[in-house]
Amino acid sequence: QVQLVDSGGGLVQAGGSLRLSCAASGRTFSNNVMGWFRQAPGKEREPVAAISRSGRSTYYAVSVKGRFTISRDNAKNTVYLQMNSLKPEDTAVYYCAARGPIDESTSFRDDEYNYWGQGTQVTVSS
Repeated sequence: QVQLVDSGGGLVQAGGSLRLSCAASGRTFSNNVMGWFRQAPGKEREPVAAISRSGRSTYYAVSVKGRFTISRDNAKNTVYLQMNSLKPEDTAVYYCAARGPIDESTSFRDDEYNYWGQGTQVTVSS
């Protein structure tokens, strides 16, 4: 069982930056592929980024590539999402998620993630 706690959201002006953190419980964090998703009001949840178990492989949605960076610190059981050059359309609730320990591949499918954080609100003003 993995418990995830998201933090770091807030209100920022367009062009600004935020860093989201996701702290995971459990001794097997390094066995979990991790991802960030977001959901804007009235829209479906969409993938933002994913990272392999080791952190060597990362994947991004087209809309955030070049602006966002996903990383992880397995010693601290934490995954991060550095968000730069934020735009009003990035406004959403952001969720981190973990795949099960036997699932090795990264994924952008939210139904392939077993554990979810509570979400953290990111609001970008124009």
